[in-house]
Amino acid sequence: MLAYVTGSVDEELLARNEYLVTENRILRNQVKGGIRLTDPERIGLAKVAKRLGRKALGEIAQIVRPETILAWHRRLIAKKFDGSKHRPLGKGGSTRDEMEELVLQLARENRSWGALAVRGSFPRREKP
Repeated sequence: MLAYVTGSVDEELLARNEYLVTENRILRNQVKGGIRLTDPERIGLAKVAKRLGRKALGEIAQIVRPETILAWHRRLIAKKFDGSKHRPLGKGGSTRDEMEELVLQLARENRSWGALAVRGSFPRREKP
């Protein structure tokens, strides 16, 4: 009895999926140009596509190539596990402070240069 119920549910799911694939193909053929997806739509497709696998995705994907969807999933996973939340913030800008002090020292020692020359916008010309 359980096998019969399971088999009929599987057949119904297969029939629904076949219908949706056919409907998607028809709609895709009627749409002119590309379809723009938002980031949340890409994420949703990528999550479902990964569960399906490349073979099944190749049979049913209509608006985006399977390789593209799986690339979205790889980027999503890479972003999730990039470790940026656990990285230390740094040394507190010690290099920045040192550079600022050097630039100020350069400006104090060479008052005739002007702000643009100290900043490095143009080469300093020597007066004859």
